[in-house]
Amino acid sequence: MLSGYHVLALTVGIVIGAGIFRTPAVVAAAAPTGTAMLAAWALGGLLSIVGALCYAELASAYPHVGGDYHFLRRAYGQRLGFLYAWARMTVIQTGSIALLAYVFGDYLASIVPIGPYSSAIWAAGAVLLLSAANWAGVRLGAQVQAWLTLAEVAGLVLVIVAGLMLADPQPQALPPTGSTGGAFGLMMVFVLLTYGGWSEAVYVASEVEDGPRRMARWMVGGLALVTLLYLLANIAFLRVLGLGGLAGSEAVAADVMRLAMGDAGAAVISLVVGIAALTSANATAITGARSTCALGRSFTQLRWLGRWDAVRNTPGNAILAQAVIALLLVLAGAFARNGFALAVEYTAPVFWFFLLLVGLAVFVLRAREPDRPRPFRVPLYPVLPALFCATSLYLLFSSLAYTGLGAFVGVAVLIAGGMVLSLLRPVDDEEEEG
Repeated sequence: MLSGYHVLALTVGIVIGAGIFRTPAVVAAAAPTGTAMLAAWALGGLLSIVGALCYAELASAYPHVGGDYHFLRRAYGQRLGFLYAWARMTVIQTGSIALLAYVFGDYLASIVPIGPYSSAIWAAGAVLLLSAANWAGVRLGAQVQAWLTLAEVAGLVLVIVAGLMLADPQPQALPPTGSTGGAFGLMMVFVLLTYGGWSEAVYVASEVEDGPRRMARWMVGGLALVTLLYLLANIAFLRVLGLGGLAGSEAVAADVMRLAMGDAGAAVISLVVGIAALTSANATAITGARSTCALGRSFTQLRWLGRWDAVRNTPGNAILAQAVIALLLVLAGAFARNGFALAVEYTAPVFWFFLLLVGLAVFVLRAREPDRPRPFRVPLYPVLPALFCATSLYLLFSSLAYTGLGAFVGVAVLIAGGMVLSLLRPVDDEEEEG
């Protein structure tokens, strides 16, 4: 069994990824003032905590290896649940693992180049290493996550200290020409993207000691810590670079560390970003394999994906399948790589659509199964779940407004999933509780 500390490490580790070192510049470019920018980061933390409370109720009532795949299936039926699990397996989780592995590969290649395909080689190595650790057993994967999270948080704290105490404030630059100043929707898309991943902790609810009852405590505690660190980091960036300088920076943390410690500081931050990407990739691998395992248990032709290794206490086959798909994406990226913003463009609309449905599932399942034991209930019901749903709907609209044609890629993936579904036969009486 896992402990609450492992849930905390999973929540913090998957949320604090490479995004905090990239998105502050985008948010600053859309913000009218530094105060508005900080308010957006604080609001993002609060909204994420509201969402975590909704997820904690569902996890307490329906602890299952399938996480929100299981919630969606119970609320709306097997077909929609399948489409979500399909999207996670083929794009959302595996794409995130590949993207994060590439971030790690980019930074490691800058320190230890090993040829023209250094980034791809290091990225593939990261996928193989993390997959092997999680295939070897849940305890080993969780321990790797705990140590990576400690290193990641220490690195972010170093950047905060450098920005607040060591680096000298620079002359205040004007916001770059063409700034969208005040585009609140754009600000929140990237802020909440940077907070993304907190929902993944529910995938281990059934594997945690007293998980259904204590999940809310650990998820909220983890997000509170992340919110504090994000606010301090952005205060540090603003202090050193100002709003205009922050908006015009391509590598805000590297700029701050270079001003504080010279080129050695910039090298240190490269290592920190690499560790942050590796930490999020490991957490994504842990939770992604569990939704794939739950999918396998639901359909006869996919039962091999649903096999649970009782010796290692891990979904071994699902981890292997996930690793293969992620490696194929890494291989494709070696020849035609897309940028960070493009990955957001492809995944954000699908992500917010399903997050909205999970929020609505709180209402649906309370009405359908009112007598179901719920060790934890969302406080201020129905206000907080309604706020979470409204936020998800707004972010769905905003992500569609800012992604344009990129959103059609996610739609195409879902359509392909529907075609695959027509070829599969559901398992009879598969409403197991995992």
